[in-house]
Amino acid sequence: MQIDTPRGPARVDLDEPEGPPTLLLVITHGAGGGVDAPDILAVRDAVVASGGAVARVTQPYRVAGRAMPGSATRPQDEAWSAVVTAVRARFPGVPLVLAGRSNGARVACRTARPLGADAVVALAFPLHPPGRPEKSRADELRATGVATLVVNGDRDPFGVPDPADATRLVVRPGERHDLAKDPAAVADAVVAWLTSALGG
Repeated sequence: MQIDTPRGPARVDLDEPEGPPTLLLVITHGAGGGVDAPDILAVRDAVVASGGAVARVTQPYRVAGRAMPGSATRPQDEAWSAVVTAVRARFPGVPLVLAGRSNGARVACRTARPLGADAVVALAFPLHPPGRPEKSRADELRATGVATLVVNGDRDPFGVPDPADATRLVVRPGERHDLAKDPAAVADAVVAWLTSALGG
């Protein structure tokens, strides 16, 4: 499914459960990645199996063939907001969960409040550029305004957020930024937390 945004077309891969969905999770990729990353696919499978609908969003810059989004945050947030609004219209009355990995997690955090999300799932939140802990992005986590889960690896060169900056922090032993060592365990943590946070 293609959705037009102020920054060009985005692509949405939508997976739905057999019955009426219990929630809508909209998830996007990291800066140079795609929606077929192992952790994203594992989360999709687990959420759909538990009764949720999942929309995986390929951002316009990737659809257009660019490798990276650039440093400006506003274009990404504008495009993402347009996609989320369009997808959400298909699923009225269910909780909205914004999610992303790495750079996509930052987008989800920044837009959660204005989009009226019920929760945020941040996979491999990039707390700071590698080797630059003084460039912290913790303020983006603190500003979500909603229940927020962070799943990071303890060997992530982008750092691990402080537990106080999220509702729940899960630190996966032996994992790096790609969270590819045990994606199923990442997905299990996400579904367990969503069930608790959303009262399912």
